[in-house]
Amino acid sequence: MWDDATDRIDLTGRTEPGAPEAAAPRTPRRRLRVPPRLAAIRDIAFVSFGKYGQYLVTIVTLPLTARILGTEGLGLLAIGMSAYFIGALLVDMGITTFLAAMMNADNVNRLRGNYLALRAGVLSTMGVALALGMLIDAHVHLHMVLLGLFAGGVSSFGDDWVLVAEARFGIGVVYQSIGRVLYLVLLVGLLPHFPSASVAMLCLLLSTLVNVVLTWRLTLTEHGLPSRPDGVLAMVRMGAPVLTSRLLITSYGQGAASFYSVALTAASLGLFSASDRLVRAFQSLLDAIGYGLLPRLARGREDHFWGNAFRGLRATVAIAAGVSVALWIAAPWVIPLIFGAEFTGAVEIMRVQAFILPFTALTSFVTTAVLPVQQDTRGTLIGAVVGAIFAGGALLAAVATGSVWALVFGTFTCEIAVATWYLLRVRMLRRRSDVRQDDAITEPLVPVRLAAPGGER
Repeated sequence: MWDDATDRIDLTGRTEPGAPEAAAPRTPRRRLRVPPRLAAIRDIAFVSFGKYGQYLVTIVTLPLTARILGTEGLGLLAIGMSAYFIGALLVDMGITTFLAAMMNADNVNRLRGNYLALRAGVLSTMGVALALGMLIDAHVHLHMVLLGLFAGGVSSFGDDWVLVAEARFGIGVVYQSIGRVLYLVLLVGLLPHFPSASVAMLCLLLSTLVNVVLTWRLTLTEHGLPSRPDGVLAMVRMGAPVLTSRLLITSYGQGAASFYSVALTAASLGLFSASDRLVRAFQSLLDAIGYGLLPRLARGREDHFWGNAFRGLRATVAIAAGVSVALWIAAPWVIPLIFGAEFTGAVEIMRVQAFILPFTALTSFVTTAVLPVQQDTRGTLIGAVVGAIFAGGALLAAVATGSVWALVFGTFTCEIAVATWYLLRVRMLRRRSDVRQDDAITEPLVPVRLAAPGGER
């Protein structure tokens, strides 16, 4: 059984079964014992509900923005939203799950201090870039990129990674829900009077402050002030390959619109965005499985790790395949219902995009719940390079043809290639683990008495 009282995460993310748990800085809380399987389902449900709450709000905001902004305005918003994901990644460096797997009561404030200093420097740079862009009246595409980068950076400035490390997903759900409701209120109140993609991004920026402020308030109360930065460069060295790989992944995933804006019109990006927003919504729900299982995989016994990991992986891919079929069937009704008749061209796009979900689910589970525990940054980087190579070819095709289908099929091909690599990678890591266990030196069960000189025993 996974038991918080007997399993403790050390700096490598592995456990010492039976080791006493170090005293936490915060006041101890009594917890009801929950069977491990039910606890895992509970945590996945918490994370899923946090994501699902976002898309409950999206049910209202998507039709609103689509009908007010039209295809071109939604295309500009897609550029800003893709930059939002890139900005969030640049600030958190893609290492939140790695830090969550490493965190324990002894190093929590040191990690918080180093991570705060690192993120503050990046976010300040984004703020200066946005201000300069506004001063020089930059092109609307560039303005949306800079605004999206800053908004995404702000969203990653919270201390919620500490809650992930402590498997306290319920609190995160509450904070996220408050922010989503605020986003809905701001959008409904402001966008009809100020119909602009920039206004929609500003509403999102303001709503993200809720989670940032509340998570910092909680961790300051329970853990105190972060330690003074000491070892930031070591964190940068750890995060550099992860950040590089995640940026490459984002270039053909949720951040694709920013890159393809140099080749495609805002209207064609608007059609792609109509499909992409729905498909990525379900992708985010599937991501919750990896986040929910991460603390348990990190705390679990090493000899049980791979069995638990592959069971979770198979379940995730199976669920994703079912969702893909459902989206393919529903596309002709869903697109006109949500976006209006102007977006009917997105139906065929969605019917292709829907089938990336099994591949993105596999990639997400491996990069979220398996590689962080194994501390395998090299595998993450190689997978991203594989995807970037395919994405580069798709971008060249988009420049040459000016067709949105270059983006659609390019994204699909990239996701297949990357998922194939990660499947091979986890099998490689498992074989290495099996070899290490087979080669481990064990003490003899029966003492052997060596013969003394002269043949005496």
